Amino acid sequence: MRTRIRTRVNPVNAAIGTVTALALCAGGWLLTSGSEGRPPPQPSAAQAHPTGNSPAAAPLSPSPPDRVRIPSLHVDAPLMGLGLTPAGSLDVPPPEKKNLAGWYEAGTRPGERGTAVVAGHVDNAVGPAVFYGLGALTRGRTIEIDRRDGSVAVFTVDAVEVYEADAFPDKKVYGATKRPELRVITCGGPYSRRTGYQGNVVVFAHLTGSR
Repeated sequence: MRTRIRTRVNPVNAAIGTVTALALCAGGWLLTSGSEGRPPPQPSAAQAHPTGNSPAAAPLSPSPPDRVRIPSLHVDAPLMGLGLTPAGSLDVPPPEKKNLAGWYEAGTRPGERGTAVVAGHVDNAVGPAVFYGLGALTRGRTIEIDRRDGSVAVFTVDAVEVYEADAFPDKKVYGATKRPELRVITCGGPYSRRTGYQGNVVVFAHLTGSR
């Protein structure tokens, strides 16, 4: 059950040649629960990217992230650092820890100038996981990142989109940015009992404040 995103990312994240969502996208819960397992919500066309950029806050000083919160979805989860697998793909959090997300720690830290990446499971073998509801997020909602220096980086959602794996827009998702931005990624799109989820839900957000 594999869904792969072939991606070339900005120079800070250039070590990622292929991001695999193998553990994120298997959909084991839907396989075992049959008709009782409801597929996760998917973003509507109304949540796609608007034209132009909204004003952003000034970049924050470097500090690793420790926690992600999405108040409108009741998400409140610790963050672990993610590296690369021996195959050169982005690793993922352990699937049995459903309320755990990860960030690519060799890349941009959330709040710094550039594109930071957070990823988490949509489900596991027993039920919904940390980012099950990500596709229901709407523009204008906030994502909060607790940072190790005691600050909280506040991001505002610009868009929520879903892409099939073979049409994943690498540059759009991972490309270099002049302002602090965040991508939150999980699996989504059509679901197949043979291959799992066929794509990915991606949230685009930018820094609008801190405390």
